[in-house]
Amino acid sequence: MKLRFLCAAAILALGVSQSPATSAQTSTSSSVAQISQASPAQKITAYTLPPERYRKAHELTRAFFHLNLFSFFYGLAVLLLILRLELAPKYRTWAEQASSNRFLQALIFAPLLILTIDALQLPLGMYGHWLSHSYGLSIRGWPSWFLDWGKAEVVSALVATVFVWILYFVLRKNPTRWWLYFWLVSLPVVVALTFAEPLVYEPLFYKFEPLASKNPALTQELQTLVQHAGVSIRPERMFWMNASEKTNALNAYVTGFGASKRVVIWDTTITKMSTPQIVSVVGHEMGHYVLLHIPKGLALSAVGLLVLFYLGFRCIGWVLARWGSRWGIRSLDDWASLPALLLVLSVFVTLATPIESAVSRYFEHQADQYGLEVTHGLTSDSGQVAAQAFQVLGDLDLDDAEPDPLDVFLFYSHPPIRDRVQFCLTYDPWSQGRRGEFVK
Repeated sequence: MKLRFLCAAAILALGVSQSPATSAQTSTSSSVAQISQASPAQKITAYTLPPERYRKAHELTRAFFHLNLFSFFYGLAVLLLILRLELAPKYRTWAEQASSNRFLQALIFAPLLILTIDALQLPLGMYGHWLSHSYGLSIRGWPSWFLDWGKAEVVSALVATVFVWILYFVLRKNPTRWWLYFWLVSLPVVVALTFAEPLVYEPLFYKFEPLASKNPALTQELQTLVQHAGVSIRPERMFWMNASEKTNALNAYVTGFGASKRVVIWDTTITKMSTPQIVSVVGHEMGHYVLLHIPKGLALSAVGLLVLFYLGFRCIGWVLARWGSRWGIRSLDDWASLPALLLVLSVFVTLATPIESAVSRYFEHQADQYGLEVTHGLTSDSGQVAAQAFQVLGDLDLDDAEPDPLDVFLFYSHPPIRDRVQFCLTYDPWSQGRRGEFVK
């Protein structure tokens, strides 16, 4: 239940792989050169795992499902504990005694509160890392994990200070319309953070190098895909990421927009997948941009954020009237009211989680379809290649072949690997004399 809930809905689009800007799609000739095929991979007929891998995948998925469920109630308990112990009023008093300047007060109050919340939630994060390490997904030790946790806390505290200062400035100026004005002000801030993420935030945790210098052959194959798709992604926008120093998992994604846009390929993906499989994965990621998932996601997020703030406005007055004095909160525009507001907002954010997950799964399914269509005629038997890529991804990432339907409904941002493989094997409009829906 972090302060980031204040902008969680607006950052919802980050859960969808970000895509770079592109020019209008153009038609391509049917004689376009095919992607070079690596040594033949095993033919896939369904997503399957060996018995021992299946057991591990099922156990790990169930463990994370239970952790996600428990995290909600634990997060509420953390906020209630902070309210009960009146820690926020103490931090408020320290901030007010230190300075009469409101921004300096926010600079003291917000980091103290965020660090307190995150420190109390640290055991859950540690357990999650222990799970990943125990099952062979994470390969980094505790010093590396704690270093990254500390970096994230510094960034979180800085961002929180800005949002908290804006929130309480608006609260003081207009206590009846703060939810609307804070929403209007927060949107450009979140957009700016989204733009800066690949340039400032991600390099704090991983090393990035131009893909052309690390793997010129792969860069050329991806340029063939880009030209076939009719989009504009120059080689200097493609990056190699050193994920193998921390994880065995695989990934490729497109992030940023405008001057910060880039394609990122994890080195683990390059090592474990063939070139046609990587091209298939990148084709999927390109689909998020071409199908306008970023602006659609941002628009939905903006609406969700507005609803979230309005519901918070409707409920927080009643909460403070009933318990505010007991928690040492003077009024809504008191810094100390922040944990109570987070408590209310976190409930609504959690209730909206199934909607967020469903929208994300829908976008991901569309991107899967686009990936199949854009690689058709470019990669030999593109459906089989895509199925092979998902098989490799699921095997190495320990994706459950039979996930709990409730887990999928609540938390899955992507369709289950089992369903994605089946779609790759059965989607074939061309055999019926039809064309693709997205790539004509």
